[in-house]
Amino acid sequence: MKKRQVVVRKRTQGPARDAIMTTSSSTVRYVECQKNHAAGIGGYAVDGCREFMASGGEGTEGALACAACGCHRNFHRREVETEVVCEYNPPSYDYSGQ
Repeated sequence: MKKRQVVVRKRTQGPARDAIMTTSSSTVRYVECQKNHAAGIGGYAVDGCREFMASGGEGTEGALACAACGCHRNFHRREVETEVVCEYNPPSYDYSGQ
């Protein structure tokens, strides 16, 4: 399951033409299940589920349960991939003396 979050911020320092535009894009992915099924007997055993697949649609109760292993999404390792893009428009100076 992939979830995408986009944040756009605009900061202005000095005159409006010196604007700095920062765009940040994050993709969240839930991969292998890390639930210890043998914790009750003092052991360690995972079920081998490799990736979270929601068993229901977005906004439903099933969206947080994995269709493959039945575990809650919090038991799956979370991977966040972030891309940040900064754009800077330097001020233009008139060196002609006019």
